[in-house]
Amino acid sequence: MKTAFIFPGQGAQYVGMAQDFVQNDPSLARILEQFDLGHNTQLAKTMAEGPDELLKQTHLTQPAILFHSICALRAFQARYKLQPSYVAGHSLGEFTALVASGILNLEQALHLVHKRGEFMIKAVGDTPFAMAAVIGLDSQVVQQICVSATDSGLVQAVNFNTPIQTVISGTESGVAKASELAKVQGAKRVLPLVVGGPFHTPLIDKASGWLIDEMNQIQFKDGSIPVVSNLDAQASTGGDTARNKLGKQIISAVQWVDCVRFMVKQGVTHFIEFGPQKVLCGMIKNIDKEASCFNIDRIEDLAALEEITK
Repeated sequence: MKTAFIFPGQGAQYVGMAQDFVQNDPSLARILEQFDLGHNTQLAKTMAEGPDELLKQTHLTQPAILFHSICALRAFQARYKLQPSYVAGHSLGEFTALVASGILNLEQALHLVHKRGEFMIKAVGDTPFAMAAVIGLDSQVVQQICVSATDSGLVQAVNFNTPIQTVISGTESGVAKASELAKVQGAKRVLPLVVGGPFHTPLIDKASGWLIDEMNQIQFKDGSIPVVSNLDAQASTGGDTARNKLGKQIISAVQWVDCVRFMVKQGVTHFIEFGPQKVLCGMIKNIDKEASCFNIDRIEDLAALEEITK
């Protein structure tokens, strides 16, 4: 049996996240305390108490989700000896995967995703933007729709989440036009997303340069577990490779469908999602119906893994 460990991206956060892990392990609380001291934030308090609007701010959301995911992973590793064949994450979740592989440590990754969140917002400037999830259309149709809508403004397919769920991103006018065309083409739903910028598009190109500069100040070691990249759905343990791909990933499409299909093709039959909620497990069920997926959001979820870890 081959297993992959997977990690969610932005949007899975909730007030109260990671609290049972932190209360069970005082060393985790100290990591959050040091992060807050070093970054002049109140991440620990915001995760525990909210408000939700503050937790949704990208520079806090990203480290919150990464931290929760690693808490869940560490609790799993303390109980079970199962080693994955691959690790992968959705967008910011790729940084979490690098921690799981050993390419980055937790403190390095928390710093980088915090800065990544700041850079993504700063790069937007005054450009009116939007993102939306198109549900019920083939991804190739959505890509064609984006091309047709470019006379109204930049819009691109940026998150290939499932064969029939694709997120589009760009200028407000471009996304509005593409959303209209998607409905005409028969999309079941087009859901506007509450986000802080036109993520994974050239509209935040400056963020890529800033993130590269930030990453160049940190050592990326070679990892022990292959990381499947969002950029090209290929696996690598190389630290330099990971750094180079992350610089491009921030302005490129998240090829999640291809990532999952790559792992399945390599023989992966079981996926374990570490982090808040069950977003990726829901996607995987719509990518490969034969694959099994389990989620570790809270300590109590660990018991469900008894059978597959024997």
